[in-house]
Amino acid sequence: MPAEGLVKIIGIDPGLAATGVGIIHGRGMQVHHFAYGTIRTPAHQPQPDRLARIYRCLCDLLAEEAPHLMVVEDAFSLERYPKSGLTLGKVTGVILLAGQIHGLQVVQVAVREAKAVLTGNGNAAKVQMEGAVRQALHQSAPIRPDHAADALGMALVGLYRYGQWCSTSGAGRGRGPE
Repeated sequence: MPAEGLVKIIGIDPGLAATGVGIIHGRGMQVHHFAYGTIRTPAHQPQPDRLARIYRCLCDLLAEEAPHLMVVEDAFSLERYPKSGLTLGKVTGVILLAGQIHGLQVVQVAVREAKAVLTGNGNAAKVQMEGAVRQALHQSAPIRPDHAADALGMALVGLYRYGQWCSTSGAGRGRGPE
Protein backbone atom coordinates (compact mmCIF):
# COMPACT_ATOMS: atom_id res chain seq x y z
CA MET A 1 0.00 0.00 0.00
CA PRO A 2 1.37 3.45 -0.86
CA ALA A 3 2.55 5.53 2.10
CA GLU A 4 -0.46 7.87 2.26
CA GLY A 5 -2.84 4.92 1.93
CA LEU A 6 -4.44 6.23 -1.25
CA VAL A 7 -4.13 4.17 -4.41
CA LYS A 8 -4.69 5.06 -8.04
CA ILE A 9 -6.39 2.42 -10.15
CA ILE A 10 -6.90 2.58 -13.90
CA GLY A 11 -9.74 0.57 -15.39
CA ILE A 12 -9.87 -0.24 -19.10
CA ASP A 13 -12.81 -1.36 -21.26
CA PRO A 14 -11.18 -2.50 -24.53
CA GLY A 15 -12.75 -1.58 -27.86
CA LEU A 16 -11.37 -0.83 -31.30
CA ALA A 17 -13.64 2.15 -32.02
CA ALA A 18 -13.62 3.39 -28.43
CA THR A 19 -11.56 2.10 -25.51
CA GLY A 20 -12.98 3.27 -22.20
CA VAL A 21 -10.60 4.54 -19.53
CA GLY A 22 -11.49 5.23 -15.90
CA ILE A 23 -9.18 6.36 -13.11
CA ILE A 24 -10.09 6.06 -9.44
CA HIS A 25 -8.01 7.49 -6.60
CA GLY A 26 -9.10 6.21 -3.22
CA ARG A 27 -8.76 3.83 -0.31
CA GLY A 28 -10.81 0.74 0.56
CA MET A 29 -14.39 1.53 -0.44
CA GLN A 30 -13.83 5.31 -0.47
CA VAL A 31 -13.35 7.17 -3.74
CA HIS A 32 -11.51 10.47 -3.31
CA HIS A 33 -11.26 11.44 -6.97
CA PHE A 34 -12.11 9.99 -10.35
CA ALA A 35 -11.75 10.81 -14.04
CA TYR A 36 -12.82 9.08 -17.22
CA GLY A 37 -12.80 9.25 -20.98
CA THR A 38 -12.25 7.24 -24.13
CA ILE A 39 -9.55 6.60 -26.67
CA ARG A 40 -11.27 6.79 -30.05
CA THR A 41 -9.96 5.52 -33.36
CA PRO A 42 -11.30 6.44 -36.82
CA ALA A 43 -13.08 3.59 -38.62
CA HIS A 44 -11.48 4.52 -41.96
CA GLN A 45 -7.95 3.84 -40.68
CA PRO A 46 -6.30 0.42 -41.07
CA GLN A 47 -6.51 -1.79 -37.99
CA PRO A 48 -2.74 -1.66 -37.25
CA ASP A 49 -2.92 2.16 -37.14
CA ARG A 50 -5.90 2.03 -34.80
CA LEU A 51 -4.15 -0.44 -32.48
CA ALA A 52 -1.04 1.74 -32.47
CA ARG A 53 -3.13 4.80 -31.54
CA ILE A 54 -4.69 2.94 -28.59
CA TYR A 55 -1.26 1.79 -27.45
CA ARG A 56 0.36 5.24 -27.74
CA CYS A 57 -2.51 7.08 -26.02
CA LEU A 58 -2.61 4.55 -23.21
CA CYS A 59 1.17 4.67 -22.75
CA ASP A 60 1.03 8.47 -22.52
CA LEU A 61 -1.75 8.24 -19.94
CA LEU A 62 0.07 5.60 -17.88
CA ALA A 63 3.23 7.71 -17.85
CA GLU A 64 1.29 10.79 -16.77
CA GLU A 65 -0.95 9.15 -14.15
CA ALA A 66 1.41 6.46 -12.75
CA PRO A 67 -1.35 4.19 -11.40
CA HIS A 68 -0.67 1.46 -8.86
CA LEU A 69 -2.82 -1.15 -10.64
CA MET A 70 -4.47 -1.63 -14.03
CA VAL A 71 -7.72 -3.59 -14.28
CA VAL A 72 -8.77 -4.66 -17.78
CA GLU A 73 -12.11 -6.11 -18.79
CA ASP A 74 -11.35 -9.64 -19.95
CA ALA A 75 -11.92 -10.23 -23.66
CA PHE A 76 -14.90 -12.35 -24.60
CA SER A 77 -16.40 -13.60 -27.82
CA LEU A 78 -19.98 -14.16 -28.88
CA GLU A 79 -20.56 -17.24 -31.00
CA ARG A 80 -22.56 -15.17 -33.49
CA TYR A 81 -19.72 -12.66 -33.95
CA PRO A 82 -16.40 -14.54 -33.81
CA LYS A 83 -14.52 -11.84 -35.77
CA SER A 84 -15.45 -9.24 -33.14
CA GLY A 85 -13.91 -11.46 -30.47
CA LEU A 86 -10.67 -11.69 -32.43
CA THR A 87 -10.54 -7.91 -32.82
CA LEU A 88 -11.26 -7.42 -29.13
CA GLY A 89 -8.41 -9.82 -28.35
CA LYS A 90 -6.01 -7.72 -30.43
CA VAL A 91 -7.07 -4.54 -28.62
CA THR A 92 -6.70 -6.27 -25.26
CA GLY A 93 -3.23 -7.43 -26.30
CA VAL A 94 -1.94 -3.90 -26.91
CA ILE A 95 -3.50 -2.77 -23.61
CA LEU A 96 -1.80 -5.58 -21.70
CA LEU A 97 1.48 -4.76 -23.43
CA ALA A 98 1.20 -1.10 -22.40
CA GLY A 99 0.67 -2.13 -18.78
CA GLN A 100 3.60 -4.54 -18.89
CA ILE A 101 5.92 -1.97 -20.46
CA HIS A 102 5.04 0.48 -17.66
CA GLY A 103 5.75 -2.13 -14.97
CA LEU A 104 2.19 -2.29 -13.70
CA GLN A 105 0.42 -5.15 -12.06
CA VAL A 106 -2.37 -5.91 -14.54
CA VAL A 107 -5.47 -7.86 -13.60
CA GLN A 108 -8.06 -9.05 -16.10
CA VAL A 109 -11.61 -9.27 -14.77
CA ALA A 110 -14.54 -11.00 -16.45
CA VAL A 111 -17.64 -8.86 -17.01
CA ARG A 112 -19.76 -11.21 -14.88
CA GLU A 113 -17.32 -10.91 -11.99
CA ALA A 114 -17.37 -7.10 -12.18
CA LYS A 115 -21.17 -7.11 -12.29
CA ALA A 116 -21.29 -9.41 -9.26
CA VAL A 117 -18.90 -7.20 -7.28
CA LEU A 118 -20.67 -3.94 -8.13
CA THR A 119 -24.34 -4.98 -8.28
CA GLY A 120 -24.45 -8.29 -6.41
CA ASN A 121 -25.70 -9.96 -9.61
CA GLY A 122 -23.33 -11.42 -12.21
CA ASN A 123 -26.12 -11.24 -14.79
CA ALA A 124 -27.01 -7.59 -14.16
CA ALA A 125 -28.07 -5.52 -17.15
CA LYS A 126 -25.74 -2.86 -18.53
CA VAL A 127 -28.00 -0.11 -17.13
CA GLN A 128 -27.78 -1.66 -13.63
CA MET A 129 -24.00 -1.74 -13.88
CA GLU A 130 -23.84 1.92 -14.89
CA GLY A 131 -26.22 2.79 -12.04
CA ALA A 132 -24.04 0.96 -9.52
CA VAL A 133 -20.94 2.79 -10.77
CA ARG A 134 -22.78 6.11 -10.61
CA GLN A 135 -23.96 5.38 -7.06
CA ALA A 136 -20.45 4.46 -5.90
CA LEU A 137 -19.18 7.75 -7.34
CA HIS A 138 -22.10 9.79 -5.96
CA GLN A 139 -23.06 11.00 -9.44
CA SER A 140 -26.64 11.82 -10.37
CA ALA A 141 -26.14 12.17 -14.12
CA PRO A 142 -25.48 9.11 -16.29
CA ILE A 143 -21.81 8.46 -17.08
CA ARG A 144 -21.29 8.61 -20.82
CA PRO A 145 -20.06 7.13 -23.03
CA ASP A 146 -20.86 3.58 -21.91
CA HIS A 147 -17.26 2.46 -22.44
CA ALA A 148 -16.08 5.02 -19.88
CA ALA A 149 -18.71 3.87 -17.36
CA ASP A 150 -17.57 0.27 -17.84
CA ALA A 151 -13.93 1.31 -17.37
CA LEU A 152 -14.82 3.11 -14.14
CA GLY A 153 -16.52 -0.10 -13.03
CA MET A 154 -13.28 -2.01 -13.63
CA ALA A 155 -11.36 0.63 -11.66
CA LEU A 156 -13.83 0.35 -8.77
CA VAL A 157 -13.40 -3.42 -8.67
CA GLY A 158 -9.63 -2.81 -8.54
CA LEU A 159 -10.05 -0.34 -5.68
CA TYR A 160 -12.27 -2.70 -3.69
CA ARG A 161 -9.92 -5.66 -4.19
CA TYR A 162 -6.60 -3.83 -4.18
CA GLY A 163 -5.43 -5.12 -0.81
CA GLN A 164 -6.36 -8.69 -1.68
CA TRP A 165 -4.73 -8.68 -5.11
CA CYS A 166 -1.60 -6.75 -4.23
CA SER A 167 -0.87 -8.35 -0.87
CA THR A 168 -1.20 -11.92 -2.18
CA SER A 169 0.56 -11.41 -5.49
CA GLY A 170 3.28 -8.98 -4.45
CA ALA A 171 4.79 -7.34 -7.48
CA GLY A 172 3.57 -10.06 -9.84
CA ARG A 173 1.76 -9.27 -13.03
CA GLY A 174 -0.80 -10.97 -15.15
CA ARG A 175 -4.23 -12.42 -14.84
CA GLY A 176 -6.05 -11.94 -11.58
CA PRO A 177 -7.88 -14.54 -9.56
CA GLU A 178 -10.35 -16.64 -11.54
